[in-house]
Amino acid sequence: MDLRDGTDLAAKRRDPDGGTVRARLRATATAAGRAFVLTLVGLPVSVVCFCLSVVSIALVPIGVGIVTTPLVLDRVRAFANRRRLLAARWGGVRIPPAYRPLPADANPWARTFGMLRDPATWRDLRWLLADMTAGFVTAVLTWALALYPLEGFAIAVALWRVLPDGYWYGFVHVTGQASALGAAALGAALLVAAQWLTPLLLRAHFRLTAAALGPNAGELAERVRVLTETRRDAVDTSAAELRRIERDLHDGAQARLVAMGMDLGTIEALIEKDPAKARELLAQARRSSADALAELRDLVRGIHPPVLAERGLGDAVRALALRLPVPVDVAVDLPGRPEAPVESAAYFAVSEVLTNAVKHSGADRIWVDVHHEPAGGGRLRVTVTDNGGGGAVLGAGSGLTGVERRLGTFDGVLAVSSPAGGPTLVTVEIPCALS
Repeated sequence: MDLRDGTDLAAKRRDPDGGTVRARLRATATAAGRAFVLTLVGLPVSVVCFCLSVVSIALVPIGVGIVTTPLVLDRVRAFANRRRLLAARWGGVRIPPAYRPLPADANPWARTFGMLRDPATWRDLRWLLADMTAGFVTAVLTWALALYPLEGFAIAVALWRVLPDGYWYGFVHVTGQASALGAAALGAALLVAAQWLTPLLLRAHFRLTAAALGPNAGELAERVRVLTETRRDAVDTSAAELRRIERDLHDGAQARLVAMGMDLGTIEALIEKDPAKARELLAQARRSSADALAELRDLVRGIHPPVLAERGLGDAVRALALRLPVPVDVAVDLPGRPEAPVESAAYFAVSEVLTNAVKHSGADRIWVDVHHEPAGGGRLRVTVTDNGGGGAVLGAGSGLTGVERRLGTFDGVLAVSSPAGGPTLVTVEIPCALS
């Protein structure tokens, strides 16, 4: 028996609810800190995005908005997608995006009016209004409720001596030490209430975000249409992959095996007449068999790497990182394994992102983080960060577009943050549970 088990048991007997209290206090502090970040960042960004959107759309009739509106609305969508990720990660509230796809080669005119005809654009603007008003209030209340009890304790200690006459703490009129102790008692009651209310208020903030950003019945029909397109893309991709495999087999390993069979037939005829020539052809056949085996291994690795099937996503990503010419730091925290299709989609998404980073970013170091978040039904989350020059975008023939379509089959999300000058952060999230 481990002696530490006895120590832990004794500690639990002395303080059976200590762990629960600490967990609640930690959850309260975490929720308050997250709400403070939302207050600090969300309000100014929402105000700026809303004002720029309104001004840019108003300038469409005179032509200036044709150029600026797609740029502004792209930033608004990126901000909304970031809030979707935070809602899922911090509040366990999933808000699926339902933007209509735009052609990669669309001109500014088509892109502008394509975005303005998309109901999701107006839903984003509605959410910005809600976020800077009711959303701001709920975020402030979340962290204020956790901090306000501290004022009551400070009043009871000594602060009441320097407060002006007639100061009120809640409903307690502070006039002396006795009323200051009453303020402390009220602060203690608020602190107890905050352990339950603070996480609920943060969740209410994200519920409000979901109500503003979430699709209605018509948008759900649009979502079905998008999923139908992604399924068709997945079928087309599978068919193209099958044709590629057949072509590689025909032009590569199959041709080598046929040539090796012909060499073996010649060797059989020459083994007694010309042993030297037979040995030469035998060596050539051995090299052909080694080349064919190498090509078959590469082909299998391209279809489904053996290490992925045998050891899971974490070891497969580590093996992939070892083959790259750029140093890659890989951190994996997966207590189990996702379903094989999800695992395969995540692996090839990471492979494509890493390939792009090596080819185009100019980075000299890459970081990969793979973990699973159980909140909200469970999500596999992968982030790839590089210190390159930035500038990565979705669309315009980018390899990330293919990744986004592959993830769309699993209702996954791809988010890209790549300002000019870097760094580039690519985040992949796929809803799933671990076995």
